[in-house]
Amino acid sequence: MGQSLDADIATIEKISAVPTILEAVAEMTGLGFVCVARVTADSWHTCAVLDKLNFGLKVGAALDVTTTLCEEVRDTRSAVIIDSVKDSELYRDHHTPRMYGFQSYFSIPLFRPSGEYFGTLCGLDPVKAELTETTTRNTLMLFAELISRQLASEVVLVEAQAALSDEMKTAKMREQFIAMLGHDIRTPLSTLMNGTEILRHHAPPSLKPLLDTMKRSSQRIATLVDEVTDFTRGRMGGGISLNLRHESQLEVPLQQAIAELRSVHPQREIIAELPPGLALLCDASRLVQLLSNLLKNAIVHGDPLSPVYVTVRQSNGIFELAVTNSGPAIPEGVQAQLFKPFWRASQAAAGQGLGLGLFIASEIAISHGGVLEVVSTDSATTFTYRSYSADLS
Repeated sequence: MGQSLDADIATIEKISAVPTILEAVAEMTGLGFVCVARVTADSWHTCAVLDKLNFGLKVGAALDVTTTLCEEVRDTRSAVIIDSVKDSELYRDHHTPRMYGFQSYFSIPLFRPSGEYFGTLCGLDPVKAELTETTTRNTLMLFAELISRQLASEVVLVEAQAALSDEMKTAKMREQFIAMLGHDIRTPLSTLMNGTEILRHHAPPSLKPLLDTMKRSSQRIATLVDEVTDFTRGRMGGGISLNLRHESQLEVPLQQAIAELRSVHPQREIIAELPPGLALLCDASRLVQLLSNLLKNAIVHGDPLSPVYVTVRQSNGIFELAVTNSGPAIPEGVQAQLFKPFWRASQAAAGQGLGLGLFIASEIAISHGGVLEVVSTDSATTFTYRSYSADLS
């Protein structure tokens, strides 16, 4: 069988209703042989078969199309229905009934979505039957139309699956490219940052503002590269990488992250409550990244006249880190989108990043076996990272 025929048979086999339709037709008409046939100008093949007559045709079996009445159906695109061959002036002397030994017969055309002829729903039996009776005829036509409609649905499904497969391949290649690009940017960026730092220590005071701006811009680029790399690693199945260690003073790197953001945003007040001696099995650099992302989000979207609060608590084997900012409540519909990649509020100003900060924070939480949640009211919004871990203090 050719690839085209194999595909046609596979298409019919995917239509789960076909076996039921064949059974229903046989039960309703009393015919012993019912099938779906693929018919072309020069071929006739079975795609689905119900054979109670031991007619001998299996799925994929072929007949000489010139010996069948399906050829006539193909040419006229009209059904052929015979109650009794011997009582039919048109078919009593026809070679096809004589060759295959049937008295009752029907063949109804099936069509592809484009209107192209596909084949037939057909059946036969050596005993005559009342097939032209109005209810029986209409039901047979309805079954044929149902199969034609299912052919259309199957084509749409196959096309959608092919389009999805192509899109997934394209997305995979795009993410691989972004990951490689991020890697290639790191080396020259590192050189630029190191050079800027050296110049800051040796340049005259008049150049310090410019070099400070260059340093902040380089750090901004480095942050974007890190975010894109983390995103692509997560999307490509690698997840957020962790370097777990037993930290005995986790508050130290967390306080450093807060201090850095205070220096970048001196106009904003950040009030932190971090108990001393925080002991935790974690990747400290990743939790610093999580805190930094939450703080940046609070600074950008919170009330600029109100403080941002950072609280850390650890008790009964539960570690909690929360960032709270004042401002209007986040709508529930928006909350459902917050941890998705590249999502940004429609009113977000230009230059506020790629929309990966909360997504990466959530991925860091998940990688630690924890969760990142948001609670938003008319007075404040709080993002809370929570994980279960033994208190190592």
